[in-house]
Amino acid sequence: MKREQWGSRAGFILAAVGSAVGLGNIWRFPYMAYENGGGAFFIPYLFAMLTAGIPFMIMEFGLGKKLRGSSPVVFSKLNTKFEWLGWFQVLIAATIGIYYVAVIGWAISYFGFSFGQDWGTDTNAFFFSDYLKLGENSPTSLGDWQWHIAIPMIIAWAITYAAVFRGVKGGIEKASKIMMPLLFVMVLLLIGRVVMLPGALDGLNYLFSPDFSKLADASVWSAAYGQIFFTLSVGFAIMLAYSSYLPEKSDVNNNALMTVLINCGFSIVAGVLIFSILGYMAAEQSKGITDVVSGGVGLAFVTLPAAINLLPIPYILGPLFFLALVVAGLSSHISIIEAVTSSIMDKLNVTRQKAATAVCGVGFVVSMAFATNGGLLLLDLVDYFVNNVALLTSCLLELLLVGWLVKLSDIRQYANRISEFSVGQWMEICIRFISPIMLAVILVKNLIDTFNEGYGGYAQFELLTLGWGLVAAMLVVGIIVNSTTPPARDMETDA
Repeated sequence: MKREQWGSRAGFILAAVGSAVGLGNIWRFPYMAYENGGGAFFIPYLFAMLTAGIPFMIMEFGLGKKLRGSSPVVFSKLNTKFEWLGWFQVLIAATIGIYYVAVIGWAISYFGFSFGQDWGTDTNAFFFSDYLKLGENSPTSLGDWQWHIAIPMIIAWAITYAAVFRGVKGGIEKASKIMMPLLFVMVLLLIGRVVMLPGALDGLNYLFSPDFSKLADASVWSAAYGQIFFTLSVGFAIMLAYSSYLPEKSDVNNNALMTVLINCGFSIVAGVLIFSILGYMAAEQSKGITDVVSGGVGLAFVTLPAAINLLPIPYILGPLFFLALVVAGLSSHISIIEAVTSSIMDKLNVTRQKAATAVCGVGFVVSMAFATNGGLLLLDLVDYFVNNVALLTSCLLELLLVGWLVKLSDIRQYANRISEFSVGQWMEICIRFISPIMLAVILVKNLIDTFNEGYGGYAQFELLTLGWGLVAAMLVVGIIVNSTTPPARDMETDA
């Protein structure tokens, strides 16, 4: 069965960038930079991009294109003993897709609220009490189901299903060609307005003023590498699946470089947007930046709605901002579900339509757990363990497997042979030594901290079942799927 292909190079790049550019670029990167030395953070971030981001992306693009398969197929062809790692990555992607859709649903809701600033003046109380209706719940006691959260999640699933159902060229590529230019235009329009506001330059000074003393702090370098791995969609099946659809004469190195540079560039542009808004907000309220800035969900759904209340023409700038969040989230969600769908197609030799229907159907049902009073708490706990334990473990295992157990030079030479420019030995040095060492340091630190301190004040039972238990279950299921189902069907392989 001939594998689908992208219709154009631009379509592939936009789809890959759409996967990498998500909600995290808009709120996570600016906050990471602020917390880790401002302008000085760009030095370790750039170093991490060169030594981890670009080599990892070239490796995955090369593997996906050469071996023509989803993650389990790729690892099975590298070594049949390691197909389970591909399924572990697919399960990570599936888990992220199931809870990530809740955040997209919140963004869809806030897009509607933004036309009239329905969140009022106390945006914190509105988000946690009025919208999420977060009460005395816990990750294991979710409370009541909430239609006003479920409906926007259903809309998000419907859009993702339509794109994945229609295939690479007819669905995902067309969606990416609309969504990514739209996202960039909206963000640039927003920046063009907010940088002119009083106090905006103060916000940018906070973001870009370098604190070079931070460069001596190992945790800053760990944060830079962590941000690179989190934001590029590597290590959990997505880029292997996407690159497997590349036409025969596609340029691997150039495509990988462009994807990484556009993604990292967008993160910096998002930083300009966020800190211009926060600088204006601080000036309007006569507060310091440190008193209004917050990370994560608090920045996207509490601080920024409060900032939008202060903006001129909020009924235009507010919808623009939250539509940008929705588009960024959907483009990433489509790529996550495609990674899972392509793996099911390859393993069971079923049609795309059947696989997409099964994946989205099961994902939709399970995701409704996040449309409850305690959905935020469940999301917070699962997200922490998936990103800080499972994903980093997956990336480390992939680097060790490809770097040390297969002939990495063959992958580099294959990529060079079909690319406009060649990469040298530095790629192998990065894959074998620099990236695994940094990842191992970050992962060990995360494991020790979580073992000793727990996370988020959650009960030990919740940590054991929904945290450590979930990660262990994904590993075990991956091994079971590997051992109890027929070998992945052979795909055509480039010479």
